Amino acid sequence: MSKIHLSLVFHNHQPVGNFDYIFHDAYEKAYKPLTDCLDRHPTILAAMHFTGPLLDWLMANQPAYLDQVASQVQHGQLEILTGAYYEPILAMLQDADKLGQIQKLNRAVEQLFGTTPAGMWLAERIWEPHFPKPLQEAGIRYTILDDAHFQSAGFPAEDLFGYFVSEEQGQTINLVPSHRQLRYLVPWKPVDDVISWLQEQADQRNSPGKPPAWAVMADDGEKFGYWPETYNSIWVEGWLDEFFTALEQNAEWVQLIHPKDYMAQFRPRGRAYLPTASYMEMGEWALPSPASWELRDLREQYQQELEIIPEWDQEKREETGRVLKFLRGSFWRNFLVKYPEINHMQKRGLALSQRIHALPPSPTREKALNALWASQCNCAYWHGVFGGVYLFHIRSANYSNIIEAELLLEDGETASVQESDFNSDGFAEVIVSNGPLQVVIEPAQGGILTELDYRPTKYNLLNIMSRHPEGYHIQIQEAADTHMLMTPGDDRSKFEGEPVRAKEKGLEKYIYVDWHRRGMFVDHFPGEQTTLQNFEASQYPEQGDFVDQQYQVEIQTTDPSPVLRLVRDGYVWMRDIRLAVQVAKTIRLENETIVAVYHITNKGDVALATRFGVELAFGLDGGDNREYCVLEVNGNSYGLGSTGEVGGVTRYRASTKLRKVALEFSLSRSATLWRFPLAPITLSEGGFERVHQGMVSLPWWVLNLAPGGTWETEIQLALTPLK
Repeated sequence: MSKIHLSLVFHNHQPVGNFDYIFHDAYEKAYKPLTDCLDRHPTILAAMHFTGPLLDWLMANQPAYLDQVASQVQHGQLEILTGAYYEPILAMLQDADKLGQIQKLNRAVEQLFGTTPAGMWLAERIWEPHFPKPLQEAGIRYTILDDAHFQSAGFPAEDLFGYFVSEEQGQTINLVPSHRQLRYLVPWKPVDDVISWLQEQADQRNSPGKPPAWAVMADDGEKFGYWPETYNSIWVEGWLDEFFTALEQNAEWVQLIHPKDYMAQFRPRGRAYLPTASYMEMGEWALPSPASWELRDLREQYQQELEIIPEWDQEKREETGRVLKFLRGSFWRNFLVKYPEINHMQKRGLALSQRIHALPPSPTREKALNALWASQCNCAYWHGVFGGVYLFHIRSANYSNIIEAELLLEDGETASVQESDFNSDGFAEVIVSNGPLQVVIEPAQGGILTELDYRPTKYNLLNIMSRHPEGYHIQIQEAADTHMLMTPGDDRSKFEGEPVRAKEKGLEKYIYVDWHRRGMFVDHFPGEQTTLQNFEASQYPEQGDFVDQQYQVEIQTTDPSPVLRLVRDGYVWMRDIRLAVQVAKTIRLENETIVAVYHITNKGDVALATRFGVELAFGLDGGDNREYCVLEVNGNSYGLGSTGEVGGVTRYRASTKLRKVALEFSLSRSATLWRFPLAPITLSEGGFERVHQGMVSLPWWVLNLAPGGTWETEIQLALTPLK
């Protein structure tokens, strides 16, 4: 009987900032049962990877579990893989941080498990061609990628039952293909189907003159009990025990082996220089939304064709398969284009990294590095269908670590101002701090604030996401149009076919797309037909050209804290008249208060009659839950998920009990205040839903200015501790 070598690799991860109950549930439903299952089957060899945040939690909460894993390592049952400690996407780091994070996890693996790792888990299997050099310098001998990575470089699927050598500047590393078909069989199909597939590969993939066939199944450990609807099948019904028993019964021809041992015993199948790649879906998600949906449709079309082509028509099947094989999307870096907020966060970390690495070694430098590395945890830097960039608490944790690292570097500094193009958009940004506050101002994008750090609590109050178009929004709209949108209380039997699940009726009406980045001190001239409803929907007539256009900036450093004067000479449209208007805003930091003084001047030759509003967005932990967050206006309180209008407003206040901070807005002129939530629609386990990201408040006034006339107002934002 033909033989095949098999490696099982389990990747266990929880991100920095995740809720403690999620760590606990994943441990109880996946990590601990899997390790116990290996104890019940001591001849089953496997490999595991634990990320740093998960190891930190296990050390604090389940140290006996780590001893159990260490025992399996010492008995030769488990191989432990390393990785970058906080599970960053390596492509977003400079090489010094790649090396530092990998070495940090190497040390943890050696201390906890008594073994030196040979292989590493690559976060989200995101590969770039320059990786061999930094990985080899970190002592890595191999990493595991998808078979799709190799197929995109032209490798036939039948040749991917071994490993390959890649190189950069003479530094080499082994690349191991993980088989998609095996990942889709385990643990979703009957055990007999998995064994049959292994038998088929054993019969077909062993060729004279080549190393013995090697199949690799490398996937998330959470898939084995923690993912929705997996605990019952895997642990109650016993799928994994049955699978391990089947492997034991077929051990004569299915030879389990650790990846490092296969490579020690057998030679590579050749060289491989792979393009930028990740798993297939990541390439789709990284595309702009229309293209993402178009690629998804195209893949489904060819996949459906392949399924109905009869077995005897091999020529047609092969032709369709060839098209599918080369259908690729974009790559991870395009998320930095798709989501400016995520580019902002990543570039803040990159600039901080350069500052830290320029310092001589010291305990403070090491603490700052660890905080920086924690901010690089990958989960908030991409988005597929669930969570990702829309996970407020994960972004919040990343920013908290960035702020902590900066505070460690300051060494008593108070006021400072930096002007540089840190976000790599071709225009200079300005970062101003005065001790308790730090703000990022983007003159080229309307002179708006895109970051507001309240440093006593290490909290970015502009950690918000604008409402971006997503490919899956088309699915919601199509389902609503065809009456296939199923909401709580609907009778499943009334739907013919598979409905699209949503958590509330009429969800499709809330698919709003913002045409500009949300922030603070965004200058609007809403047209006379603008209502709260169409302003919230971002489908109103904007009469000015100030929202996202270039402001000139003048930095004054004579005061104790720097003062920024931002000026734009633009235009406001009044029906058919284009009127020259100047908006000048002076922004200064005073202790824990931001003071903005506006001067609007009519530079035209006719009277200016318009409305002017200043967008003041913010995001708070606790979101639209009134138990934690509340907005107070004129003696009334509202949830941050509410939409409404209040007249005669000179003060309003938002607060979060979770962060124990309040934002107090003061207006020198009485205004009409509009408010609405930033709640993009995304997908969760229970279906599509609105996910709270922040609130937009807009105080606005009616202006009537004669030619040459100037209107002035002052807005103050005070940040205060909440007792």
